[in-house]
Amino acid sequence: MRIFQSFGDSLRTVSQLHREVIDHYKQQPISQRIARGMIQALLAISASSAAYGLGLLLHTQNAFWAALTAISVTQQSYADTRSSSHDQWVGAIVGGAAALLGSYLGGEHYYVYAITLVIGIVASWAMNIGSAGKIAATTVATVMLVPHAGSFWSVALIRLLEVAIGVICALLATRILNWIQDSLLGRPETM
Repeated sequence: MRIFQSFGDSLRTVSQLHREVIDHYKQQPISQRIARGMIQALLAISASSAAYGLGLLLHTQNAFWAALTAISVTQQSYADTRSSSHDQWVGAIVGGAAALLGSYLGGEHYYVYAITLVIGIVASWAMNIGSAGKIAATTVATVMLVPHAGSFWSVALIRLLEVAIGVICALLATRILNWIQDSLLGRPETM
């Protein structure tokens, strides 16, 4: 048995596993797929509603960002939600920092945005958190391209607050629903 695989072998193994997981879900009865969809919808509406309400209560500039964050990180298991939340949080921090630095050093020019976007993605990969790269890029775009009143630093900090609200609400909603499922149905089967 080989301990180390080439990149190509590893990629083929991951692709095969991905196909098997997709095939597993496709073979489930429609009632089970609908039930899983309903659970995901319940999680999304619970987390996003709580995040939006909390964002409004705290008077963030755009509470909808908290709701969008909650929807984007919510998964059916707490561990998956936590992993997705970590990527979201790190990406928002990296993207916010890059956007602040880019806007401070280069001003409000499109080429500064483009360079800053690349820096946000590459910084995520350099820190070995490549999965946060897209979030970093989204945060750069949000801070630098979305019209706003006030300075870039205030937009970046409020965006981080909105991400934190969304992440916390998603984690709480997933934890509560998983606890309810475990209490009522017993431990769910895992693949």
